Amino acid sequence: MAQAAAMAHIADLAEYVATSPSSYHAAATAAKRLDAVGFTGLNEADAWNLGPGSYYVVRDGAIIAWVQPETATATSGFHILGAHTDSPGFKLKPKPTTGSNGWWQAGVEVYGGPLLNSWLDRELVLAGRLVLKDGTEHLAQTEPILRIPQLAIHLDRQVNEGLTLDKQTHTNPIFGAGDLADADILAVLAESAGVDPAMVAGYDILTAPAQRGEVFGQGKNFFASGRLDNLTSVHAGIIALTDHSRKPSGQHIAMLAAFDHEELGSSSRSGACGPFLEELINRIQASLGAGVEDQARALANSVCLSADAGHAVHPNYPERHDPANRPQVNAGPLLKINANQRYATDAVGAAAFANWCENAGVPYQEFVSNNRVPCGSTIGPLTATRLGIRTIDVGVALLSMHSAREMCGVDDPWYLSKVAREFFGA
Repeated sequence: MAQAAAMAHIADLAEYVATSPSSYHAAATAAKRLDAVGFTGLNEADAWNLGPGSYYVVRDGAIIAWVQPETATATSGFHILGAHTDSPGFKLKPKPTTGSNGWWQAGVEVYGGPLLNSWLDRELVLAGRLVLKDGTEHLAQTEPILRIPQLAIHLDRQVNEGLTLDKQTHTNPIFGAGDLADADILAVLAESAGVDPAMVAGYDILTAPAQRGEVFGQGKNFFASGRLDNLTSVHAGIIALTDHSRKPSGQHIAMLAAFDHEELGSSSRSGACGPFLEELINRIQASLGAGVEDQARALANSVCLSADAGHAVHPNYPERHDPANRPQVNAGPLLKINANQRYATDAVGAAAFANWCENAGVPYQEFVSNNRVPCGSTIGPLTATRLGIRTIDVGVALLSMHSAREMCGVDDPWYLSKVAREFFGA
């Protein structure tokens, strides 16, 4: 049976995921949690009068929060936990109300790299932001109204020999039936946000699984949910930073940087390739009176813990994993290593992570890819390249990554939060 503290952490993670069906909701929910413990929200367009304290900034679907101790100086480094708020799925297209043969459908575009088959025959919500003609933004989230129905086996006798889905014709979800002239998916979204549909001028709306996260398995040791990649890391960072804010230690500035659009390559104003993190660091350093020399010294004293999900060894496909490094669930966070710098971990960073884990009383395990199965990448190499900060890639081990419903061990998200607490306080 998982420890009580781990179970409490998982219950809170389930709540965070349930209230974060889109990156915009994830950032807004994080902001509400930070507000509740005394953080100050800042507007990027305002002049800032920073001093010791706890702050955050929301940019679209991204949020960066930090704790500046009274001991911070112009050369203080940053301890940054990097993560991302978005997950693979489907995004609503322009002219989104479609349909045929008596069915109402939503026109969607594939977002990132979802496991398409996992989205079939599931109840889905639409969630994201609506922008009105006056420029105001409103979060929207429907009830479960969508479903991508699979073709019955009677109409495709070879389906179990290999399912092939056409992304254009086979993935448009249904949301109603009747005369198509009566259908309007944007009106449904506007109603969920409490706004006039005629005032909607723009939108960023995505699908999300409606089913809530659930603990399961022998001994209640597993957790299944949508968006574990990468809300496990965002949530762990929020928990760790709020704990750290109550009693900051050291001269460094502890920071959570949760970016958007990682699943698309991070090239956006709110992604890790964009200027968001660098601009905030520059403004914080300016408030501390840092010159060019001070800024360089501060970055040299900084470190980024890039926290993103990784792969547990799959019992049905063990040949897809490295034969010597076979991560298990509930055995601690992964230290992710790649010779081609798809992960940014180096020997110095690996040693530092080992120390943080030891001090936190948390086990960890190394992950490296099978040479025949190249790995993906994370925000880690992007941050290391953009800012020159030493970066270490870590994360919670999952099965079914990029599925509409992923799974992890109950203990591992809690372990990650404990290491993050140690990292922020180190």
